[in-house]
Amino acid sequence: MKPSLDNSAYYINRELTALAFNERVLELAEDPHVPLLERMRYLCICSGNLDEFFEIRVAGLKEKIAVSSMKLSIDGLTAEELLSRLSENTHQLIENIYSVFNKQLLPALEKENIFFYKTEDWSEDIHHWAKQYFKNEVAPIVSPIALDLAHPFPRLFNKSLNFLVTLSGKDAFDRNINYAVIHAPRSLPRLIQLPKELNKEGNHFIYLSSIIETHINAFFPGMEISGCYPFRLTRNSDLSLRDDEEEDYNATTF
Repeated sequence: MKPSLDNSAYYINRELTALAFNERVLELAEDPHVPLLERMRYLCICSGNLDEFFEIRVAGLKEKIAVSSMKLSIDGLTAEELLSRLSENTHQLIENIYSVFNKQLLPALEKENIFFYKTEDWSEDIHHWAKQYFKNEVAPIVSPIALDLAHPFPRLFNKSLNFLVTLSGKDAFDRNINYAVIHAPRSLPRLIQLPKELNKEGNHFIYLSSIIETHINAFFPGMEISGCYPFRLTRNSDLSLRDDEEEDYNATTF
């Protein structure tokens, strides 16, 4: 007697499989036999894959939930059940990514004279240099976006770095503002190498996010800042075409 191919126990969910693949990519970043910079590259690949996973696969799953789809996945899960499983697995994977970066790769890079400084590790010279960099490179091209009834939450770029700022007081236009958003410019690198005169040996880097957070008060003179919270958006990039709206893109009208 042939087994029934309708048995969900015979199948593996493709979304869960995609996350499992990413876990194997991360294992390459943990492997001490892999060259160090290659391990960093595998970590970046894992992170980039997660972006695409949420842009396409999770986005499509949430669309099914939004329309109350009752269709089960091939392994017998509802959309809500699958999203819950994905959330649990993804949180664990992201925790592992940060652990590999902070506890394995950064110490290994430091042994090769490659340093990434957090703000609390800045020397006085680095603080002075960062202040000039902010003044000359960041401040001229960044404009805070106030959030109030007249200015709803802006449409920010996909996968962009932003900061939500909580504050009090009146701005330059005499408005009482409680929240604002600052968009980190894409024209500037996320990692900035310090000049050789500050550190003669090795390669030393600081984060653009640290420079912006350290000088956040410069954007809001006369106002009190109570918090600054970096965040990053990943937007729905799943392309779906409705049959009744498809057009012949090969046709040309003169």
